[in-house]
Amino acid sequence: MKKAELVNAIYEKGEFESRKDAEKALNAVIDTIADVLVAGDKITLVGFGTFKTKVNPERMGRNPRTKEAALIPEKTVPVFKPGQALKDAVNKK
Repeated sequence: MKKAELVNAIYEKGEFESRKDAEKALNAVIDTIADVLVAGDKITLVGFGTFKTKVNPERMGRNPRTKEAALIPEKTVPVFKPGQALKDAVNKK
């Protein structure tokens, strides 16, 4: 599903005046999640899941072309861990 399709689904399920309002709501949620993660906090949506960040420590890697060892620096990455209700909903057949 692409963003435009998600906006249409939100518009149809929600009580929005227009698709533009649904898109503003989606953008506000995405921006807020990003701001919270940048600040180093986490967001827990009970039944859906948790958005948080994780630090991947520096490690030794290898350039596949030259086979030369290279140091891969530490970096922080966003992580999503689904909640049990979401896992159950996805696994229903």
